[in-house]
Formats: sequence, C-alpha cells, structure tokens
Amino acid sequence: MKLVLQIPCFNEADTLPVTLDSLPRSVPGFDAVEWLVVDDGSADATAEVARRHGVDHVVRLPRNRGLARAFSTAIEASLAIGADVIVNLDADNQYDARDIPKLVAPILAGEAQIVVGSRPIDTIAEFSLLKKLLQRLGSWVVRIASRTAVPDAPSGFRAMDREAASQLNVFSDYTYTLETIIQAGQKGMAITSVPVRTNPALRPSRLMKGIPSYVRRSILTIVRIFMTYRPFEFFAIPGGISFLLGLALGVRFLYFYFTEDVATGHVQSVILGALLIGVGVALVVVGLVADLISANRKLMEKTDAHLHQLRSQIQGLERRLEQRHEEEEAASRSRERAGG
Repeated sequence: MKLVLQIPCFNEADTLPVTLDSLPRSVPGFDAVEWLVVDDGSADATAEVARRHGVDHVVRLPRNRGLARAFSTAIEASLAIGADVIVNLDADNQYDARDIPKLVAPILAGEAQIVVGSRPIDTIAEFSLLKKLLQRLGSWVVRIASRTAVPDAPSGFRAMDREAASQLNVFSDYTYTLETIIQAGQKGMAITSVPVRTNPALRPSRLMKGIPSYVRRSILTIVRIFMTYRPFEFFAIPGGISFLLGLALGVRFLYFYFTEDVATGHVQSVILGALLIGVGVALVVVGLVADLISANRKLMEKTDAHLHQLRSQIQGLERRLEQRHEEEEAASRSRERAGG
C-alpha cells in the first residue's frame, strides 16, 4: 500500500519548509509514504525548496493556473505514481500533519472512500466572523446538494482512495473543495469527516483577497454548484414559482371579468400573467435540457473513470513485468557467478 501526500503550491518558498518538516515518512497501514508537490507556476524558488527538502516528486506547471487546477494536476500525478491513498494538504502548514493517521483510518478500515478533515472553525482566530458565516453557508449548501453530512466542506485537508480520486473532475478555476464533495455525493461514494487540528497561520489566505472579493466568489461558486449538479431544481423551482404567479394573475383577471361589468382595467394582469407563465415554462424547459446535459456529463465522467482504472491496471502490469524481468536478470547473474 502506497500513501502519497500531495501539496499544491504557488509561491510557497517561505512556508513550504515548515510544512514539509512536519510530514511523516511512515504511516501505520502503509508500506511506503511519498511526497508530491505541484508548483503552480511559482515566481519564487518553490520547486527548488521542495527538492532540497526531500520531496520525492515535483511537478512544475509552466504558468499559474489556480488552486483547483493545481489540485487536479496533483491528483493525476499521484495516481500515475501508483498511489493507493492520497492525502491533500495546504502548503501554508494550516493543518496539523500529526492527524494524517486519523484522516486515513476510515479508508484503511473500509468505512469510507473520502475523508474530510473538519477544523474547529469557531476557535480559529484568523477567521473573521463573516468568513466563519460563509464557511457555514458553503458547508450547508454542499450538504444539501451532495446529500452528505460533511461539516467543514471548504477544508482542503482530505484523504481519498485510488478509486475515488480517479472519478473526481474539477471544473472550477477557483477552488476544488466544495465541488469534489458534491461530486462524491452525487456518485454515491462513501464520504465521512474526522475532527483535525490546525496550526497558526503563516501567511494570509490566498483565496481571500478581501471581504468583497471573497463574498462575491463564494456566492458565485455556490450558485454555479447548484446550476451544475442540481440543474433541474435550479431552473424548475423558480420556473414553477413564476408559472404559479402568472396563473394566479390569470385567475384574478377571470374573477374580475365575470364579477364586474367592465374588466378592461385589469388587462395589465393578463399581460403580466402571460409573461410570468411564459417565463415559467421556459425555465422548466431549460431545466430539463440542463438535466439531460448533466446526465451526459456523468456518463462521460464514468467513461473517464474507467479509462483511469484501465491505465492504472496497465501501469501496474508494467511495473510487475519490470520487477519480474529484474528478478530474472538477478537470478541469471547469480547462476553465472555460481557456474564461474
């Protein structure tokens, strides 16, 4: 069993050494523990620092592509080097690496495919009241959209087995945390959460560049999540409300038409009601089309996951063949030495 500890990085030459110094080289239940760093187009010496501190695998992107893309690249690289379980950490040493055995324990026990580390949000001094509220809101939205019970959805400290990692596809450019949990829930993966500790902040958050920006991007992320993963509800619910309001205005007009001598004063209700009914029907139709597109995307993701598994099997077979060839060569050399 191989455990890969992956760290997406962007300009982390100052904080990365502290994070790496805390990482374990052995974890109970695993034969090998390897470190992998993805340098997301850093302008500093992040990649060189990683190599100097003993990182086994360093992947360098030619330009900065954002946290979500760096995470996806790290997942692909971890799978390519034969990871059975992957643990994702932040480069700023936010998470206490001593909790890694606790994080992977449900996977080793066969109880979960994905485990999310739940931080003590209320006790983190660096988090403002607004950020804590947004954390709770984001987690609540994810719980509804994914039908899971993860209390700290924005946490980046998480473990996943090989099968789960091969099925995750990140479409967002901003962050991967919310989207991957929703995907896991939609695909019926076993996902759980364990409490983890945090360390004092070494630097300000890169995702939160200011309260207005954080609020705007968080809201857009939440809206996009609903639109992508619950498309029919996203369009059909407001469409149904619009249709019912239009229908109510139509009924109102008919009431006055049959109870009053002159109904021309209520023509506005007819026009507005017709518009609302039309908008409602259009939104429901859009919801149906979006739901079909979503189903097609799920089929494509399933096909991609099968391809990942096939590639993994081929790579495993190649490694076994190479190992067998090396053993045969070693045995042949031993026979030659014995005969000589």
